[in-house]
Amino acid sequence: MRGLGLRGAAGLLALLLAVSLAGCTDSGGEGEGELTIGLLLPSRAVPRWEKSDKPLIEKRLKELCPDCTLVYANAENDAASQRQQMNSMITRGVSALILDVVDPKALRSSVRAAQREGIPVVAYDRLAEGPISGFVSFDGAQVGRLQGRALLEGMGARADGGGVVMVNGDPSSPNAAWYEGGALAVLRNEVRILKSYNTIGWRTENAHDHMSAAISNLGPSRIDGVLAANDSIAAGVISALKSARVSPLPPVTGQDADLDAVQRIVKGEQYMTVYKPFRLETEAAAAMAVALARGNDVGALVTSQVDSPTTENVPAVLLDPTAVTRETIGRTLVRDGVYTIDQICTPKLRSACARAGLTR
Repeated sequence: MRGLGLRGAAGLLALLLAVSLAGCTDSGGEGEGELTIGLLLPSRAVPRWEKSDKPLIEKRLKELCPDCTLVYANAENDAASQRQQMNSMITRGVSALILDVVDPKALRSSVRAAQREGIPVVAYDRLAEGPISGFVSFDGAQVGRLQGRALLEGMGARADGGGVVMVNGDPSSPNAAWYEGGALAVLRNEVRILKSYNTIGWRTENAHDHMSAAISNLGPSRIDGVLAANDSIAAGVISALKSARVSPLPPVTGQDADLDAVQRIVKGEQYMTVYKPFRLETEAAAAMAVALARGNDVGALVTSQVDSPTTENVPAVLLDPTAVTRETIGRTLVRDGVYTIDQICTPKLRSACARAGLTR
């Protein structure tokens, strides 16, 4: 990855300005009413796709191109289904595609088919293979580093040579290895990795099975911390720990700032999550897709270049994630309007919220 310096609030504001300006660019040809943008998301197993990404992309597309049509499909974590969905959109003749790929290798031929038909593909959140025209995501290595640093912090004195179980993401996703590599860069030489699992489909039930196996194999007293790749995985990990009556719970990481994960953090069951301001990611992807659909250059939008296994120098936007612990929920998620205190602090959580400083 080769970054060009998008860091901090000033950089994010500059990106948003560029996105807005790009959305107002004159098409110089095809009428806006003829533009159709295809959106392909990977699953419903991770709540963010349907609850955050889809509505935010839809909203921003409508703002940038009021007469554009959005065509949407969810692959339910099945690469064959996503390939069929994408090929159907290519046959329909969409103007551009936003693709959050289930399996990059399995979709490579469809990306090539889109190129042959003159349809640009914006890889969204996960780096697709083949001749993609752009990539928008968060810096995955930084996600892993934030998780690793927080886990060491949560482990306290046990961080010096303590035992960690890693419950990683789906190996078919390029992001899983990206996150894992960032975490290992922090954890290696600090702790002992006792077990490491790959979680097919990022599914909570699969993570539960992995953690149950680790507890059975290692015994709970040897597990000082758990690196869980995202919040759905963290939910399965914590469920398994509680089922095994492990007390106190070891620190468990997460990612995506799902509402139930934030509530687990308030309760002290999950140590942290990684907040990725999805609005910034969705706005950048929508702007890139509209610009490409109009035949415009995206140079003003991008902040980086990346290489995939098949394509070099892909124009990219890589955004910065933020670690969130109980102490920082208010000045991150609540301040940014992701959740209100009332949404987080249900009646059963009000005393815990008060201890966390989450009061109106």
